[in-house]
Amino acid sequence: MKRKAFLISYLASDYLAAMYAWILFYLYRKHFAEALIFGHDHTIEFTQQFYLGIVLIPLFWLSLYAISGFYNDVLRKSRLLELGQTIFSAVLGSLFIFFMFLLDDYIPDYTYYYKHALALLVFQFVLTYILRLAISSFMVRQFKKGRIGFPTLIIGTNEMAAHITQQLETQLVPTGNKLVGYVTIGENEEETEVPHQQVLGQLNDIPGIINKYKVEEVIIATESSDHKKLNDIINRLAGRNIIIRGIPDIYDILSGAVKMTTVYSSPLIQISNGIMPAWQKNVKRLLDIFISIVGLIVLSPLSLVCIIGVRLSSPGPVLYRQVRVGRYGKPFTMYKFRSMYNDAEKNGPDLSSQNDQRITPFGRFLRKSHSDEIPQFLNVLKGEMSVVGPRPERAFYIEKIEESAPHYRHLLRIRPGITSWGQVKYGYAENVTQMIERLQYDLIYLRNMSLYVDFKIIIYTAINILQGRGK
Repeated sequence: MKRKAFLISYLASDYLAAMYAWILFYLYRKHFAEALIFGHDHTIEFTQQFYLGIVLIPLFWLSLYAISGFYNDVLRKSRLLELGQTIFSAVLGSLFIFFMFLLDDYIPDYTYYYKHALALLVFQFVLTYILRLAISSFMVRQFKKGRIGFPTLIIGTNEMAAHITQQLETQLVPTGNKLVGYVTIGENEEETEVPHQQVLGQLNDIPGIINKYKVEEVIIATESSDHKKLNDIINRLAGRNIIIRGIPDIYDILSGAVKMTTVYSSPLIQISNGIMPAWQKNVKRLLDIFISIVGLIVLSPLSLVCIIGVRLSSPGPVLYRQVRVGRYGKPFTMYKFRSMYNDAEKNGPDLSSQNDQRITPFGRFLRKSHSDEIPQFLNVLKGEMSVVGPRPERAFYIEKIEESAPHYRHLLRIRPGITSWGQVKYGYAENVTQMIERLQYDLIYLRNMSLYVDFKIIIYTAINILQGRGK
């Protein structure tokens, strides 16, 4: 609730700042620039464009801030980084408004262009930052008083866990971590200075503990050099919307894995780093929406052919609906044009193969051309999928995969996609073994996500479709 309240405060303050900045800038233009042209007795008129600007210009600024990622997690803000973000956004937005709407102003000489651009920048930045600073300063005071914070679970009950707890409680500038309790790593783990009543369970109890206490951060109190134990814990936590931190050893420090975020906090490795910069993540979502809308419109004639073809090929529904596992393990219904005979899986889940007799003659065309996946643009619009991301699997097969590859759960950190690096490099999998082999490509994508990589995958997917490499 606190997070939502602060988000609304930022949105309201940014809107008001942008509105008043536009009013001041309008008065500045009319008073100084037009006075030189029409004389000081010139009457300032508030035209329809002025009132339209009061509504639309603030919405432009809010959109720019949202795309830049300013509103992604308002409680985890550094005031210094907030200053940098505000300056950058003010410069970028002011230049856009100037070149789009103000460049054709009638002015006495060209120097007024510079004066107008600078005035708009100053009004926008000063008003925006003053209000933001007031909100963030109030938020910091709330952190210091312990009124808001991030529910934190420490995995480990050893001396290291006790030391971390002491640091969190005594550091000069609180990081906002509110300890909910501890989890034991093993039955023989030595418990040192950790209150027994705060031990909430063992590793197998982690999912229930996270859900019960709404845990947002997890600190793993074991040496990062103990790779086997660390990997087991991380795999158990993967696929959840939480921040995972670990204790660095000297190798982590020397290799640059330890990043300083605040001066007074304990040096910890943030294992679950943001996969993409906030602005790229937001642009990726906007591109998903744009590509899906354009795709559904442009491919509508082909969709009509698919609908008729499916209807004529065999009895049954045109759309095939199947429950898949999405981001953070949330199930969703994925849509496809039906390419198999009705009730093809009446005997249980079964992956398709090269010469699968369950596929209809028209269904082979659908799979070869990937036309069966056109309805998945609807899943993208609903926010359940992305254009590019690991292919979503059924819970039945995820359980099979995790028996040999527990690190599969890392893929649940991102939206599944219509196409993926694994799909381009490896293609469709016909069994669990091939799914595990394809997994390495999706994990590589997970660690290298960017808009540039997405564009490359989309291009190579288009090439594969044109060459008819589907099956």
